[in-house]
Amino acid sequence: MDNAAIITSALAMSVIVALRYLAASGAFAWATATVRPGLYAGLGRQIRKEIGWSLASAAIYGIPAGIIAWGWQERGWTQVYTKWQAMPLWYLPLSVLLYLLAHDGWFYWTHRLMHRPAAFRVAHAVHHASKPPTAWAAMSFHPIEALTGAVVIPALVFLIPIHAAMLGVVLTVMTVMGVTNHMGWEMFPHAIVRSRLGGLLITASHHQRHHESYLCNFGLYFRLWDRLCGTDRGLSQP
Repeated sequence: MDNAAIITSALAMSVIVALRYLAASGAFAWATATVRPGLYAGLGRQIRKEIGWSLASAAIYGIPAGIIAWGWQERGWTQVYTKWQAMPLWYLPLSVLLYLLAHDGWFYWTHRLMHRPAAFRVAHAVHHASKPPTAWAAMSFHPIEALTGAVVIPALVFLIPIHAAMLGVVLTVMTVMGVTNHMGWEMFPHAIVRSRLGGLLITASHHQRHHESYLCNFGLYFRLWDRLCGTDRGLSQP
């Protein structure tokens, strides 16, 4: 086993995750300053902490991702494929949905666990120190919590076949929704948020209520688990 190559891959992936975070959060922070000027006024110290915790989380996310990427390229690990004909074309969007549903379920239950008093004090309090959350808070996690999120996609690539391009779609959705759900204002029109489709998906209006009330609205992408478990408390008005 080429230890130097594995370390290089892990470091490179950590840098990629960090740059992805800075680009996405920076873009939506700029949009916030344009659309809602003054919304983050006086939050400079908080934002610096959010960026610091997020860059530490990027390293934690990048290490397993880099190891898996090395294994995929050098050893054929994982069920990530690159030939379009390897699976039926109808499976492409289905694989994205399967990844998002699996990630959403994992996030819901680990997130609820993080709100147990001991876990909250030790780890999750870092994330909720963002009052109110900003576009920079999406990855602002204690290392323990970052670890619970870092293992999901690396585990799924061993279990569920997915085209490399569709994996890119999953990572894009994960990044964009993570940022936009924390930026403190609703980017989608009221008609969409209050529609039947909006009732299925989590946007800033839904996740903001979690940061206000703590013991509700635990989901990541979908409101399914919150609805099933009676933890959906509707929308805030960010």
